Amino acid sequence: MNGNAIVGQSGGPTAAINATLAGVIRGVFQNKNIDKIYGMVNGIEGFLNGNVKILNEIFAKEENLKLLKNTPSSALGSCRLKLPAADSNDVKDVEVYKNIFASLIEKNIKYLFYIGGNDSMDTVKKLSYYTKKNNIDIKIIGVPKTIDNDLICTDHAPGYGSAAKYISATTQEICHDNANYPIKSIVIVEIMGRDAGWLTAAAALPRLYAGKAPSLVYLPEAGFSDERFFADIEGEFKKRNDIVIAVSEGLRYADGRYVCETEENYETDIFGHMQLSGVADKLKYAAKERFDCKVRAIELNTPQRCALHIASLCDLNESEEIGIKAVEAAAKEEKSGIMMTYKRISSEPYKIIIEQEKIENIANKIKTVPLEYINEAKNNVTDECLKYIAPLIIGEPEVIYQNGIPCYFSF
Repeated sequence: MNGNAIVGQSGGPTAAINATLAGVIRGVFQNKNIDKIYGMVNGIEGFLNGNVKILNEIFAKEENLKLLKNTPSSALGSCRLKLPAADSNDVKDVEVYKNIFASLIEKNIKYLFYIGGNDSMDTVKKLSYYTKKNNIDIKIIGVPKTIDNDLICTDHAPGYGSAAKYISATTQEICHDNANYPIKSIVIVEIMGRDAGWLTAAAALPRLYAGKAPSLVYLPEAGFSDERFFADIEGEFKKRNDIVIAVSEGLRYADGRYVCETEENYETDIFGHMQLSGVADKLKYAAKERFDCKVRAIELNTPQRCALHIASLCDLNESEEIGIKAVEAAAKEEKSGIMMTYKRISSEPYKIIIEQEKIENIANKIKTVPLEYINEAKNNVTDECLKYIAPLIIGEPEVIYQNGIPCYFSF
């Protein structure tokens, strides 16, 4: 099926999302049936506004493709647009889809690749449904990414390994710093993760190798109790003066309320997700009042998803490969309405294969940390959890430095 391809990036960026973009571009170059590859600027929202780039010429240079692979954030830009229901009869909703597919057909697009997380897979699901409903022969492929690692039907998500590496390294450094003085002190490190604690679990990874790691680790899946939190700290102070605690931004009480939730910060995005922040600060003041010692709150924030200089080579290589395989699935196997997935064959030695899953089995669903990965006291993760994470952070990227500063790709 000769024609052109288009690729977009959506949702929160990662250190590996451009590696996947590089993989899609490389996959297109390897397929003689695809002529041009377009890039959506700012995802489906940008495409609706006619904002696209032709990528062939600039990435015909191998050095640009390699530099793109080793560049953080979304080179094409991102968006958080929620498409209307694909089966809606509302005139405005119908017009949105007519505009999208009119533009795709005008550009002779036969293959659409959308790189993103949970909300982006919702977009893939809706576009796929529309093509089937209206008998439109355009292959729609979801290519995963999310530092949250909460996409189901895949062993892990591209981007998670690099974020986990940054978190494990940074929290270990914080542990070393906090051990400087012979006084009682608490450092509470807030880590991203609204519904799933995969990122926060990575903070404990140095423990697997006898390195310094947080004494306490709290995930959304375990439920949270203020009194248990205080009791855990009291227990740790019997063993040491310096305590580092890793907490997920999405910590919840047993009744479902977020620990950080107040009337002032109850804001939601277009997908209905509450904008979370401040859990470390809230716990800091509570701990300060209870223990009357030095307490500091640290929010790792944006660097978790953009620290390419400490990315995982395993993550970047797998992310590029899944982009290549996405093109093969669409152009050679004529698949559509799917998301590419990883299947772990073994952890020691680490080996995965790339497969596919129907998008309707994935979109709008959350993969949480299994309860067997959380200890009985609900204040840390098990070694089995760490052994699952460990292979994903291996290897260092080939970052090019100039004048001591990393060089990255930009249009």
